[in-house]
Amino acid sequence: MSVLKNRRTTSKMEYVNTANAIYVETLQFLTRLSARYSRLVADNVIKLAGEVLDNCEKANSIFPSNDNRKALRERHLLEARASVLALDVHMAHVYELMMLNPQGCFTSATGKTMSSAEAQERLDKMAQSLGEKIDRENEMITAVLKSDKGRK
Repeated sequence: MSVLKNRRTTSKMEYVNTANAIYVETLQFLTRLSARYSRLVADNVIKLAGEVLDNCEKANSIFPSNDNRKALRERHLLEARASVLALDVHMAHVYELMMLNPQGCFTSATGKTMSSAEAQERLDKMAQSLGEKIDRENEMITAVLKSDKGRK
């Protein structure tokens, strides 16, 4: 039986799904970078997104049944939170770089570009979506950390 939409709550595992979505969206965002910037920036940024995903998966696989497991799980959650906050800063820099030439980020296979205003609007929507996921991930990881503190 399903739960009514207005009665649903966030699953405790949702932070893992959000980490996966962040990784995918970050990758999609970085593919819009020009080759010149991509060589300089993309590798470090996608590694941060990967760290978020990896540490969330690791933390989720550890049931905090004793003090050692609690400490290990907490360490992974703290690493994930640190990586997601660093990713937020790096993505802000990527966004600034992309806004220098927004229409160059959306070139079709035939070489056709969209107008600068359309490209800016599209970049804004992409950045807004990713930023909201990053903020939500930080909140969820913090909530899991707080929840784990209450375990005996």
